[in-house]
Amino acid sequence: MYEQLPVPFGLVRYGVAPDHPEVKNCEEKFTEVATSPRFNFIGNVAVGSQLPFSTLKPHYDAILFAYGAAKDRELGIPGEDARKNVLSARAFVGWYNGLPEYRDLAPDLAAGEHAVVVGQGNVALDVARILLSDVDSLRKTDISEHALEELSRSKIKRVRVVGRRGPMQAAFTIKEIRELLQLPSVAFDTIPKDLLPPEDVVSSLPRAQKRLIQLLAKGSATDPTTASKSWSLDFLLSPHSLHWSPMFPYRLSHVKFTRNEFVSPDPFASDAKVKQHFLTSGYKSLPLPGFEELGIEFDGRRGIIPNDGFGRVTSTNRAAEDTTTPLDHTHISHLPGLYCAGWVKRGPTGVIASTMMDAFGTADSIAADWEAFKSSSEAKISFLNSTSGGSTGLGWEGVRAEAMQRGLLPTSWDDWQRIDSVEKDRGKAKGKPRQKFGHVEEMLNIVR
Repeated sequence: MYEQLPVPFGLVRYGVAPDHPEVKNCEEKFTEVATSPRFNFIGNVAVGSQLPFSTLKPHYDAILFAYGAAKDRELGIPGEDARKNVLSARAFVGWYNGLPEYRDLAPDLAAGEHAVVVGQGNVALDVARILLSDVDSLRKTDISEHALEELSRSKIKRVRVVGRRGPMQAAFTIKEIRELLQLPSVAFDTIPKDLLPPEDVVSSLPRAQKRLIQLLAKGSATDPTTASKSWSLDFLLSPHSLHWSPMFPYRLSHVKFTRNEFVSPDPFASDAKVKQHFLTSGYKSLPLPGFEELGIEFDGRRGIIPNDGFGRVTSTNRAAEDTTTPLDHTHISHLPGLYCAGWVKRGPTGVIASTMMDAFGTADSIAADWEAFKSSSEAKISFLNSTSGGSTGLGWEGVRAEAMQRGLLPTSWDDWQRIDSVEKDRGKAKGKPRQKFGHVEEMLNIVR
């Protein structure tokens, strides 16, 4: 397993909200897998940019791409990436979870009392919950220390969670809604009845969706007159433009929305005065450097590696300039030895459980292909050009020399366990599960 960071666990470590420790229990299963003598962790190595695929190919029978989504899906409105107080949810979540890429993001949460979160999935609710939570309740989690410091200075008292569709189409789940509704001293704005489905429709809904709609209709038990903070779910609104303070050009003044209806929309139907704006339009995968040499035709529009749905990377067998010939099964083939799983396979949707099931499916494909390859000399399935013995087919042992020549400093599973132990000791001193290192150099200093 090659990993760009010195440590494993990816989105479990850097994407799961710090107040959801139970979700991170899957790390125990991953650690169990890592104890197998057939498993090798090589951290702090970026395949493609630091280590070319030409180095890997001779030493492996197959390469599995499971590197997730490293980019924000843009909304396409002017100014969304130009100013300090317009933050993507990916950046904000990475910041409070200690992702080195966003260690120095430094959002100014003391700029004002109002924040808008665009998007109504679980990530959007995570952002809203962290902004509205009592900071003392977060001190016992593994949230980063720099985030705690900034959240303790936060002046945000009002959060609007805005979505372009209605309650029936919202992507959030009941657990995340319930947690927000139960935040102490935080009130929830009542949803207008005309936005909720009538009782006869609600009664016919699937159980999970019915419970969610009923919970939204019930609302919060917190009295708005006594609450110190509040939040709302605003439906049928799409962000149209961002506007900046004339006196402070780098400070957000307000966001203008378009109201969505089943008739022609009325532009500028809603205005929100805010100082913080969080974009949660989603994640998007990017191609790795060197995909061309492998024959991978990355789908930039969908942000995925083309595949057969079972994890086998596919390629179109037609000339690049031929855009008129319709594609059918005769034009699509499996690239030998190349597989994908997770978000880079099917897009950034689903929770950890669904992503694991997806990974199991790809693993089944690899195992089935290998059995077919080994059982018949006439099998149509093939793998990468690796052999057993000699100077090829050696796995990491065959790659290590070039990695060292390139000045790379790979970390091992033993190195991770040392980093893990130190982080837990640092956290214990502060009454929290762990205190993560925020910079890669800090991690490497532990194992050098």
